Amino acid sequence: MPILRTLLASALLLVFGGAVLTVATDGFHAFTSETARRLAVRREPPPVPAVTLETQSGAHVNLAELRGRWVLVDFIYTRCLTWCLALGGEFAQLQDQLAAPLADGRLVLLSISFDPAHDTPAELAAYRQRFRGRDHGWLVARPTSEGDLQQLLHTFGVTVVPDGIDGYVHNAAIQVVDPQGRLVLILDAGNPQAVAQLMRRKLP
Repeated sequence: MPILRTLLASALLLVFGGAVLTVATDGFHAFTSETARRLAVRREPPPVPAVTLETQSGAHVNLAELRGRWVLVDFIYTRCLTWCLALGGEFAQLQDQLAAPLADGRLVLLSISFDPAHDTPAELAAYRQRFRGRDHGWLVARPTSEGDLQQLLHTFGVTVVPDGIDGYVHNAAIQVVDPQGRLVLILDAGNPQAVAQLMRRKLP
């Protein structure tokens, strides 16, 4: 009988544990917070806050002004020697691969710095120039207030942690904002061809 009770208790624990795991991982689909975030964005796209950014030319643009277009967004800081270099290279490739919708205004590339104290318009312009980025279709910008920066990081799910040597550790992705101003998709960095193909399907 003690053995039977032990087996029964073990079975109940397994069932209970499996149920908890199923709920916690969204039916076993989300084993990481990043996966969970991507699933949540697909199900309920959050609106992008209508904050004002200062661009590489010193001009100011409110994100609400970009509604009516598709926007590909990445988050960078100009001193970064890892992910941000890769993302800059990918956006430069996307300028070539999506030249037509960028030229006629159906699509915008937007790199947002999360280091606005250092990344002045001159630094932002130099970052884009490093990749031979052209004027049409690619904005490199910084938030104009700390509150706006925090809103953006929260909405886009970007984690930024000082690394102790005057830089940052951060996650990286290409994020897709639809013409209604909603974050609808989060894409892996590292495959600009796949991003270009996806946007060609979405653009009218």
